[in-house]
Amino acid sequence: MNQLEEGTALTLDFDKLAKAAEVGGVLPCAVQDAGTGEVILVAYVNAEALRVALDTRSAVFWSTSRNELWEKGKSSGETFDLLEVRVNCEQNSLLYIVRPRRGGICHTKNQQGQPRNCYYRRLDFATGALVNLNP
Repeated sequence: MNQLEEGTALTLDFDKLAKAAEVGGVLPCAVQDAGTGEVILVAYVNAEALRVALDTRSAVFWSTSRNELWEKGKSSGETFDLLEVRVNCEQNSLLYIVRPRRGGICHTKNQQGQPRNCYYRRLDFATGALVNLNP
């Protein structure tokens, strides 16, 4: 079991923005499911990723950990049609509105083997533990 993805301990990566800053030239991009309105993930986009996303109408990002283009779901098969791109008022973040092509969202799977929303755990205020909403 991958403790980061399946465990109950809260181990937030508070250095992620610093890592993204080291890469440089990226903006945060929230991704929203057009059908449900749910925010399903947050990723980073650079100019190249945005160009490819617009050309292919797919959810394409810049992987700050691998320093390469990343089409969401390419390896898991949970890819997305890019329906709309929105820009915030300060032009320093994006919102991709997407539709999952196969109905799945996250590369992680529940116990039934079905993909789930990337925000599948909630923080228990009383204990500080993560509670899996879709085990």
